[in-house]
Amino acid sequence: MILTLLFVAAMLMISILLSPLSNRIGLPVLLLFLGVGMLAGQNGFGHLLPADTETTFMVGHLALAIILLDGGMRTRAETFRVGLKPALTLATLGVVITAGITGLAAVWILDLPLIYGLLIGTIISSTDAAAVFALLQNRGLRLNQRVSATLEIESGSNDPMAIFLTIVLLELIVQQTPPNALDAAWLLFKQLTLGGLGGVLGGFLTAWLLKRFVLIDAFYPLLVTAAGLTMFSAVTLLDGSGFLAIYLMGVILGNRQVRRMEDILQVHDGLAWLAQLCLFLMLGLLLAPNEKLDHIYEGILLGAVLILVARPIAVALTLWPFGFRFKEQLFISWVGLRGAVPIVLALFPLMANIDNAHLFPTIAFIVVIMSLVVQGSTLASSARWLKLELPAKPKAMQHMPLEWSEHGHHQLMIFELDGEHWTPARSLRRIRLPEHIVICAALRDEKLLPWDMDLELQGGDRLAIIGPAETEAALARLFSSTDSIPALRENVFFGLFELDAAIALKDLQASFGVTIPDNSADQSIADFISKALPNAPVVGDRVKMGPVTLVVKAMQGDQIVRVGLKIS
Repeated sequence: MILTLLFVAAMLMISILLSPLSNRIGLPVLLLFLGVGMLAGQNGFGHLLPADTETTFMVGHLALAIILLDGGMRTRAETFRVGLKPALTLATLGVVITAGITGLAAVWILDLPLIYGLLIGTIISSTDAAAVFALLQNRGLRLNQRVSATLEIESGSNDPMAIFLTIVLLELIVQQTPPNALDAAWLLFKQLTLGGLGGVLGGFLTAWLLKRFVLIDAFYPLLVTAAGLTMFSAVTLLDGSGFLAIYLMGVILGNRQVRRMEDILQVHDGLAWLAQLCLFLMLGLLLAPNEKLDHIYEGILLGAVLILVARPIAVALTLWPFGFRFKEQLFISWVGLRGAVPIVLALFPLMANIDNAHLFPTIAFIVVIMSLVVQGSTLASSARWLKLELPAKPKAMQHMPLEWSEHGHHQLMIFELDGEHWTPARSLRRIRLPEHIVICAALRDEKLLPWDMDLELQGGDRLAIIGPAETEAALARLFSSTDSIPALRENVFFGLFELDAAIALKDLQASFGVTIPDNSADQSIADFISKALPNAPVVGDRVKMGPVTLVVKAMQGDQIVRVGLKIS
C-alpha cells in the first residue's frame, strides 16, 4: 500500500515538474503526462498501480466529470449568444458525419466488417473537453468569441452523441436481436433529456444551497464537487448523459452570483488538472506494452483521414448555415482535439468482450497521440496565421472579490504600472478615472505609500484599488501594458482611431471622407456592421468600407459599442 502511494505521488510530482517543458518544446502538457505513464509501464512499474480496464474506465469517468464541471463553470453565458446553435449542431450531426466518414475509412484501412469500422469511427469521433479546455487556457489564447464559444460548447456537449452511437453499435454486434430505429431514437432522447434536466436542476439547486448555507470557506468548493458528482452519478444511473448534466450544472453555477465563486474556481482548476494528470497517467500505464502499437501505420493513416478529411467536412457541412467565415471553419476543423474520451470509449468493446476488442484502444491511443502532437502543438501558431487571435485583454495582476454585501460586487485589484507609459513620473490629478473606485495605497520598492492625488507615480509602482468588477478592464488599460506580439498591439489590430459605434455614417463620411451606401447616412456604425455581417457580431469582426476597415472593438451584450478604424 505504501509502495503504491509512493509510486503514485512520485509520478504526479514528476509530471508536474515536467509541465514547464510544454511551453518550451511546444507540446501539450497532457502528452507529457501520458508519456510518464507509458514510461513507468514500460519499465515494469505498472503493477504497482491497478491500471486494468475496469479501474481505468472508472477513473476515466470520474476524471472527465470533474473536468467538465470545471470547464462548465468557466463558460460564460454570453458565449451562448454566438456559439450555442452551431456548437450543438456540430456536437450532434457533426459527430455522426465524422464517425461515418472515419468508419468507412477504417473498413478499408483495417480490413474490417462495416459495423466494426463504424464503431472505430464513432469512438474517435468526439473532441475532448479536457484537451480543448486545457490547451486554450494553458496557451493563454484570446480567440474570436465566435470560434472559442463554438469549440468550448461543442467539446463539452458532444460526448452524449458519441456514447449513444457507441452503445448502439455495440448492441448491434453483441445482441442476437439488435435494437431497432425506435429503440435507438428513444435512447438518444433519454440521454439528452435526462442530461439536460439533471444539469439545470443540479445547477440551480447547488446555487441555492451555496446562498442558503453559511459554511467554512474550504467547504464551498467541496460542496460543488460533491453536488456535481452526485448529479453525474444519478443521471447516469437513470440512463441519461451524466457528462452533459455535470457540464450544464457547471455552466449555470459559473454564471450565478454565489458565495466564494473565486475560491471555488481556483480549487476546481487544481482538481481539473489533478483529474487530467491521473487520467493520462492511468491511460499511459494501461497502454504501455509494445504490442499495443502493432497497428501504428494503420492508426496514423486513419488519424490523417480524421484530421484532414472527416473533421473538415463535418465542420463545413454543419457551420456554413451559420455564416462562419472560411478561416473560422478551418481553425475549428484543426482544433478538433482528441484526448481521454476516445480512449475511455475504446474500453467499451474490451468490457463487452467482442472480437478484435484489443484493436479499439490501440487505434484510439495512436489517434489521440497524433492529435495532441500535430494539432495541439500548432494551436497558437494556426490561430495567429488565420488572424483569429485577439490582442490580450488587460487585467489586474491580482484581484480578490470583497463579499461585504449581498448586492455589491466589488473587488480589490492590484495593478503594476508599466515603464513605457509612466516615464517620466506623473500624478493622476488630470487623468479621468472610472467612477465608483477608491485608490487605497501605492507600493514602491517594498515601501507602502499613503495615497493622495498629488503622488507622482512611476513605472514599477503598484496600486491597490477597490471598485466594481466591471472597472478592471478600463483600469488595466490605464495602468498596465499587455503588448507582446507586434501584430496584436491594439493600435495595429484595431487601428489608430477608436469610435463610438452610435456615430452616424454621415459623420464618419465628414471626418474621413469615406463613401457610404445610398440612403444610409443616418444609419449608425453599429447597425451598418451588424447588417453587413452574416451572423451575430463579436469583437474582432471586420467590415471594409472603401479605403477604411471598421473593426468591432467592444461589445455590450448584443450591441456593438466601440469600433476601431484602420486606414488601408
